Amino acid sequence: MSGSAQAEGIRRYYETDAYLRIEDETHAKYAVPKCDFVNWTLDTLAWQTDDTVLDIGCGRGNHYSQLVDRAPDITYYALDLSPFMLLNHPAESDRLALGDALQLPYADGSFDVVMANHVLYHLDNIDRGLDEIKRVLRPGGKMLATTNSIHNLPELQVLFRRAIVLLSANGAHVHPPTLPSDSFALENGTRILARHFYAVVRHDLPGQLIFDDIDPAMDYLDSMRDLRQHSLPEDVDWDDMMLIMRQQISQLIELMGKLELNIVSGALVASDSGGFINEFIERDQAAV
Repeated sequence: MSGSAQAEGIRRYYETDAYLRIEDETHAKYAVPKCDFVNWTLDTLAWQTDDTVLDIGCGRGNHYSQLVDRAPDITYYALDLSPFMLLNHPAESDRLALGDALQLPYADGSFDVVMANHVLYHLDNIDRGLDEIKRVLRPGGKMLATTNSIHNLPELQVLFRRAIVLLSANGAHVHPPTLPSDSFALENGTRILARHFYAVVRHDLPGQLIFDDIDPAMDYLDSMRDLRQHSLPEDVDWDDMMLIMRQQISQLIELMGKLELNIVSGALVASDSGGFINEFIERDQAAV
């Protein structure tokens, strides 16, 4: 399908927070080990009380709430393309902007930290977006971006592939439906950031989703519809594929007693400051 179909799917996905809630609730209930991903993400940086922060693709403001708990004096600004998300953001409205990450409405050198969490892969031009982020960062400023690994949910990819082989006339030669995060994952995202920043540090967070019942697993899969169905073969319908996915997962749960999905997400921290690497090494050694 065309890029316009993908863009429309992304718009629908973020039109409300319904799908984000399903994802959050799924990870909270079925992820092993348990982890507060937002706090884990914030732990990758040493925050200063006088930092001025821009949160691109801020969503419902999850990072804001936990960031101000850590450092109440931090100056926080946020930007998102979804009016619904901004309407439900807990920050003061004069700190929120409806806008495009490719044209940030801020002056050069305005921020000590720019966050772009699970958002860069949605940009039509990632390099242009990173140029904008560098423009608004102060000298020595840091960028924090979260994303998934290209090896996230490999078991689902196998099941999707089997369903497509059954449904498509050309299924044997078709890849399973992709996720937008493939264009800026932990692996290629590190290389992309290295084109723009002097230093990049990658933090991985592996885990599992373990389901012992079919319904929550199917709810989780179906919440991905708007992000995945644009990459299906033209002769494959999403609902038909979900019927086969249900059959496959039901059989696995009946046979194994559970469905185990390996998940890998993480954070990339980038800066033009050489001291940034020393700071990371010192904090990493202290944690051992």
